[in-house]
Amino acid sequence: MFNVLREARYRNLFIAQVLALLGTGLLTVALGLLAYDIAGADAGAVLGTALTIKMVAYVGVAPVIAAVVNRLPAKAVLVGADLIRLGIAVSLPFLTDVWQIYLLVFVLQSASATFTPAFQSLIPLVLPDERQYTKALSLSRLAYDLEALVSPLLAAVLLTVIPFNLLFVGTAIGFASSAALVLITTRLPAHATTLNAGTVWHRTTLGVRIFVRTPSLRFLMLMNLVVGATTALVLVNTVVYARDVFALDNSSVALALACYGAGSLVVALNVPRLVDHLGDRRLMLSGATTSAVALLATVGMTAAAAAGWSGAWVLLLLLWVGIGAGNSMISTPSSRLLMRASDDSTRNYIYTAQFSLSHACFLLTYPLAGWIGAASLTLAAAVLAIIAIAARIAAGRSWRDGTSTSVSTERERIAP
Repeated sequence: MFNVLREARYRNLFIAQVLALLGTGLLTVALGLLAYDIAGADAGAVLGTALTIKMVAYVGVAPVIAAVVNRLPAKAVLVGADLIRLGIAVSLPFLTDVWQIYLLVFVLQSASATFTPAFQSLIPLVLPDERQYTKALSLSRLAYDLEALVSPLLAAVLLTVIPFNLLFVGTAIGFASSAALVLITTRLPAHATTLNAGTVWHRTTLGVRIFVRTPSLRFLMLMNLVVGATTALVLVNTVVYARDVFALDNSSVALALACYGAGSLVVALNVPRLVDHLGDRRLMLSGATTSAVALLATVGMTAAAAAGWSGAWVLLLLLWVGIGAGNSMISTPSSRLLMRASDDSTRNYIYTAQFSLSHACFLLTYPLAGWIGAASLTLAAAVLAIIAIAARIAAGRSWRDGTSTSVSTERERIAP
């Protein structure tokens, strides 16, 4: 897996990703605690709204920006997005009102909606061999999972000596380091420009239209909904579980998120072997089943916790491990489907469509987790479990083994 780091350009990009992720991980913990500091027991609703705004930026901004900046050098796009995120991160510790959280989250996540698809679509250009690309995907997933494990633990340690709002400084350092590494990376490849013709609207919707026509990508869309349902409960309501349901301290929030990351990490380390043994479809369906069952079990755990069962906290940690593992089985191989469904001229549009459409799922599930959870965590878990199970069943029927994973990019099918 690690031999892909011999490629200097990928190595720089990977390290930049790791540093930005560490900063983002600190941001996740700090934002939850900031919401609790401002809104108290309504923190779940506030955080759910903030994450919904994040999804609005991802869904609405990413395709438009991809269409507008596709002609610009990749390095300028990545560095510019990082600098915007750096500026916002520095401002976050000074917030005192809920509306300020909402405004700055929108700006910060609009910059992330610019950075992430551009970054992801560069990797298959830097590593065109599919086996090397699969290793890079596993390494990238490993980075996400280590962030989910290390960042909360680091936050837990830091919270013993500093106030939570100083965690935003770590976020700023992460974005600054990411920008510096991208800046010094030489010879970043350019995207093909054969499909830059046409209106902004045509280029904005191109990736979505390819998704609709491709069975494997329709399958991926349903898998995204499973991930959205399960992740929403973890990210939105972990702080409420820890602080209100179990009356624990801030470090318990970090511990629970670290358990989610640990489950994902174990799977990410083994994805290349699992893909060779099971194939993409079976592995992703297995992950969807694991996550959905764990979420369904969370309904019972939540009800038991409300009834005063002393073992509920330990069960929550185990269920978070299971959800993390299941989601990693879905997310890590998903980019292989994108790579096969695209060519050089459509790759950036397809990756951007995946970024927007996957986050559109969170646009549905984050409000459900936050707003329903504010009234009843048990009901929120039940609603999200139903969504995950229904999406898993539909996905199994939407793409059968042997169905083509690629889409024609003939001019008459995608022309304006």
